[in-house]
Amino acid sequence: MSFTQRIRQHADAVWTASHNHPFVQGIGHGTLPKEAFQHWLKQDYKYLIEYAKVMAMGTVLAPDLKTMSGFAAALDETLNTEMELHRSYAERLGVSREELEATVPGPVTLAYSSAMLAEAQKGSLAELIASILPCAWNYYEIGLELAKIPGALDHEYYGEWVRMYSSDEFGQIADWLIETLDALADSKSEEELNRLEAIFMNTSRYEYMFWDMAYKQESWPVE
Repeated sequence: MSFTQRIRQHADAVWTASHNHPFVQGIGHGTLPKEAFQHWLKQDYKYLIEYAKVMAMGTVLAPDLKTMSGFAAALDETLNTEMELHRSYAERLGVSREELEATVPGPVTLAYSSAMLAEAQKGSLAELIASILPCAWNYYEIGLELAKIPGALDHEYYGEWVRMYSSDEFGQIADWLIETLDALADSKSEEELNRLEAIFMNTSRYEYMFWDMAYKQESWPVE
């Protein structure tokens, strides 16, 4: 069993909860209230800005040009494809780009993105990847699962979302991060591997919390 298979297995309960969350299932079945999706859209846009910063930090920590190129490609996909989908949806919802960018990150968004940045700033490429892998990998798994639901890919509102996250292009990023972390894990002690697993588990929990926050449209208690 590879290291990433091991940590994915250990995180299965929280990942299954994410996959079965009514927000996620609502996208697949086309029943998610648009107000909840709008809340997710704004918060995820702010999250992706920080996620992109972590990707950029990966190019700095990369030990070779091949790894640098991998992070550069992932960064480009995030900034110019994934975030463009968010901007497109925002326009359809009547949300301007200025409003999107002026969104105040909520508690879960801030905690999650701060956790990723903290791990990235410690200087270990393996820790950086462990912190962002649940996002890339879990979204791809969810995209593939939702794509199997009849009509999900062609839904007039959420079909574009399902097509994006089930696409080969998005999956290639997840696969590359998995392969890179497995290669880095080969030289790690069990203590170091446990540390990486703990990071992976924490951001996996944040993934679930993000779905839940969006579904409940939660923000700061006092604005």
